[in-house]
Amino acid sequence: MRRATIRTEPADADAIAAALAPDNTPEMSTQVEDGTVVTTIERETTGGLQSTIDDYVVNLSVAEQVVQTANRSDQTNHE
Repeated sequence: MRRATIRTEPADADAIAAALAPDNTPEMSTQVEDGTVVTTIERETTGGLQSTIDDYVVNLSVAEQVVQTANRSDQTNHE
């Protein structure tokens, strides 16, 4: 079994983790530890692990953009 753990420290870790969790497969887990999003991925093959990590990084990027946009919109609406 191949395993990778990815740690990121976004501004809103809870929102990012919540946005990522629906895309997790049974071999993935995402949680927040002290403001850090921690995702562990396990796959049988190195190629499968690499492919899943690539997908995860794209999803992470999109989640961060969406949360940033939502936060800006929320701030604008409260001004």
